[in-house]
Amino acid sequence: MALSFFRKDTKEAPAGQSAEVEAFLKGYSIEVMPRTAEKVEDFRALLPKGTRVYIAHIDGTPIEDMVATAKRIGAEGYDVMPHFPARIIKDKTTLTDWVGRYKDVGVRQGLLLAGGVTNPVGDYATSMQLLESGAFTGFDRLHVAGHPEGNKDIDPDGSDKMVMEAARWKSAFAERTDAKMAMATQFCFEAAPVIAWVDRLAAEGIKLPVHIGVAGPAKLQTLIKFAISCGVGASLRVLQKRAMDVTKLLLPYEPTDFVAELAAHKAANPGFGIEQVHFFPLGGIKTNAQWVTDNGGASGRPANV
Repeated sequence: MALSFFRKDTKEAPAGQSAEVEAFLKGYSIEVMPRTAEKVEDFRALLPKGTRVYIAHIDGTPIEDMVATAKRIGAEGYDVMPHFPARIIKDKTTLTDWVGRYKDVGVRQGLLLAGGVTNPVGDYATSMQLLESGAFTGFDRLHVAGHPEGNKDIDPDGSDKMVMEAARWKSAFAERTDAKMAMATQFCFEAAPVIAWVDRLAAEGIKLPVHIGVAGPAKLQTLIKFAISCGVGASLRVLQKRAMDVTKLLLPYEPTDFVAELAAHKAANPGFGIEQVHFFPLGGIKTNAQWVTDNGGASGRPANV
């Protein structure tokens, strides 16, 4: 989503980078909220046809707003994937009601996650409990959360023991369900740790395809704020280092280098476990979409172009 006044990288792109990035961004997804979606007049002017649009369900957002947003985005030709945060769902009756409402407007996909609140309001605390509930019969795709740099809410000791145990459980569940599954991750800023993590998943027999989280273009201060609140790990140092350079402090961050490095690795290693890119448009949906249009070739071409 980089607007025209954003500074372009003046470094010459490595040979083949454009084709690699275009291939890597093909079929990318993006995340919205009801209040941010309201600001978009027509998603077809921004996103390629068939883009998967996640709808984040923040605590306090009425289910009616979530369903209305899902209906509107679906009507514009996009695959809608609402969040199901376990800790804000009171009970099986509530969960079944939500699933039914979404089905009524054509939704057949969902992202199941624990959610950002500390204390569950009811019967559910984890995405695994949601998966086991049986409430998602008729959904053809279920995604779960991934944490390339760990999650201190899950592993307070700073390890990734419980995170990896959960990933193994989810991978095993995927083998016994008819729904397609994938792991949508937290956003990161450094390619090397992501590559190492994805390779580790494969080495440990975790077969869930990875949809890697990427922060879209945004002000540096905005990104640092979100990164800290979302528990981004070691790759936060990329932003901190940038913040120390006064020549870059006021310039927007763009994920150009991060995406290019991952794209190059995927091109050199076709079996590498990242299947798609998932954007968090922290600087705005339009800005993120424009960045993909500028950098992704045919993979970023809006539906109405």
